[in-house]
Amino acid sequence: MTEPGHEAASRHTSAEAQRRLRRRYATERRFRLYGMAAIGIALSALVLLLVSVARNGVPAFRQSVVNLEVYLDEALLDPEGSRDPEVLGAANFSALVKRSLLELFPGVEGRREKRDLTRLVSAGAAFELRDRVLAEPRLVGTRSRIEVPLSDEADQYFKGRIDPGLPESQRQLSDRQIAWLEELEQRGLVTAIFNRRFLTSGDSREPELAGIWGATVGSLLTLAVTLALAFPIGVAAAVYLEEFAPKNRWTDLIEVNINNLAAVPSIVFGLLGLAVFLNFFGLPRSAPLVGGLVLALMTLPTVIIASRAALMAVPPSIREAALGVGASPLQVVFQHVLPLALPGILTGTIIGMGRALGETAPLLMIGMVAFIVDVPDGLMAPATALPVQIFLWADSPERAFVEKTSAAIVVLLAFLIIMNLFAVILRNRFERRW
Repeated sequence: MTEPGHEAASRHTSAEAQRRLRRRYATERRFRLYGMAAIGIALSALVLLLVSVARNGVPAFRQSVVNLEVYLDEALLDPEGSRDPEVLGAANFSALVKRSLLELFPGVEGRREKRDLTRLVSAGAAFELRDRVLAEPRLVGTRSRIEVPLSDEADQYFKGRIDPGLPESQRQLSDRQIAWLEELEQRGLVTAIFNRRFLTSGDSREPELAGIWGATVGSLLTLAVTLALAFPIGVAAAVYLEEFAPKNRWTDLIEVNINNLAAVPSIVFGLLGLAVFLNFFGLPRSAPLVGGLVLALMTLPTVIIASRAALMAVPPSIREAALGVGASPLQVVFQHVLPLALPGILTGTIIGMGRALGETAPLLMIGMVAFIVDVPDGLMAPATALPVQIFLWADSPERAFVEKTSAAIVVLLAFLIIMNLFAVILRNRFERRW
């Protein structure tokens, strides 16, 4: 008679058992392969996105300028010789720029040819010259060499974005304008410099003059309002719900609604801000204060959920020990539980603020899509935000705005990476493992 143990061993060592075992191992290998393939596809898509954005955006940090020797004619700038800043600021600097260009090409005649030549230089060249004279009035009456930006079409040509081999009707520069640019380059008058204006100026209708500083300041002011409202209110709500609120149908209803609000599309919060803050309270459109209020409403559920998770991660033994030595429930929470949960709370808050930084739809609904040239100087001043600025430039027809859009995306991604890196550092530095 065969023993029972021998029968069980034979079942596990039979050919059928070995086949089942091989199939199970093959299934596990395929599952690991599918997981690795999914990770590879995701990483490839991410790398492709970053490379594409960087390739289109990096040229925006370089700008082509032309070195012009301008005669600062005193008869045109300051006939009375007073050197009054108001008189100098109102002078016709555009005429001086045009005159210096025509001196480089004395053979250019006719109104149309002169217009085509002066169009190679940016409209902001006159402002560059004016700022130089206002900073140094002693230059009036002398010849001064100054770097002025080229127009966006000329800049795109030197960046290789305009193909001179195309028919003249299919490109933005004529053969004559390309010949003038080539001659300027041969004379050594055209150079490429770091586009400081992109990081230090506001928006402009001219692509070569447009910058992101106004949108960056608007985003920072908006996020300041968001943080000032969402963090204390969110943490206070989380502390009450987790530590003090009774467990009944009302608190259950509140918890369900908080979880639902975290999944509501952001444009709904924009509609709420439009109806309440603008139409009911009459707050100004396109103001960082209103944008911060709307984004605070959107970020609040995320802060509450993250804060509750951090509070729940604190072991009950901490509470019990504090109560055992005579601490009140309020002292337990604010002197023991909350300090231990603070790293998780800050991490969740930073992640929520990162989401708010990249939001566009709610800000569009409250009017922050307006064309704003000046840098905002307060919470009630007209402003736009960085993602909205990207949206505006992406809708512009000029080719130069394509690289501006990609460059602004690079800056926005840099801000998001820094914020997420800061959250990781906080978590690793202060997180307690129980």
